[in-house]
Amino acid sequence: MNWDDLRIIAAVRDAGSYTGAGKRLRIDETTVGRRLTRIEAVLGVRLFEAIDGVRRPTAACETVLSHVEAMAHHAAELARVGAAQAGVSGRFRIAATPAVAESVLAPRIAELLAAHPALQLQLLTASGNVSFSRWQADFAIRLRKPEKGDFTITRLGSLRLYLIEPAGVVPSFVCGYPDELGEIPEQQILKQRKLVDAARCVTDNVRVMSEVLRGGQAVAVLPEHACRDLFGDASLRMTQLPRRRDVWLLVQPHLKRDPAARVVIDWLRGCFVDGGFQDR
Repeated sequence: MNWDDLRIIAAVRDAGSYTGAGKRLRIDETTVGRRLTRIEAVLGVRLFEAIDGVRRPTAACETVLSHVEAMAHHAAELARVGAAQAGVSGRFRIAATPAVAESVLAPRIAELLAAHPALQLQLLTASGNVSFSRWQADFAIRLRKPEKGDFTITRLGSLRLYLIEPAGVVPSFVCGYPDELGEIPEQQILKQRKLVDAARCVTDNVRVMSEVLRGGQAVAVLPEHACRDLFGDASLRMTQLPRRRDVWLLVQPHLKRDPAARVVIDWLRGCFVDGGFQDR
């Protein structure tokens, strides 16, 4: 076994198929299957079962993966040994929603990277597919506070929420959020106003919702960073709501004492301060 083979186990677990794992690792699915067969022969255990067309890890596989994830953690620590001697350098992965990455982080990233030439950031915007607990990201920005997990969590700030309606005309429909987001403040506000049943456009993408609102026919509740470009639209009426939505920063615990990671953490905090996403 080698490290590349062990990474395949995690990739199959995350993708649910040999094909998906191969795409992530940029190898063909035949190679994935061949290497897994070799690992199973060495370990003497079966790693995956095919259930409803998806590769599901066995109990033995979960045990193996716990060691693989610990190895990934130690590999990341080793990679930063030299970086600690060279100053602010290293590669960090930040998971965030697409809207937060586009509106809050992207406008401020050039200044950070210009100040620290040896620093590299990877923005992971498909946050629903990024597993923080499985070391797929170093930092994560979440709009819902996780109930538990092996990470450090702090509050970055809060987002103002706006009720957006057509100005001077009766709206034709409501933009709402899918059922799995029923507990977020935006959807709760729609429920309180008895607007959920009129939601004929349903999406989890606030950018899509913002574009729909430009048509001047819909009602929606959006966080400020997703609707700032609508403020000057005379065809819309923007009402700031008393309720706000908290933003949370998750940090892998081993990064708390990393000097370069502290620079990134301070930058992330600054993004929300500069963007005005602090309580007033």
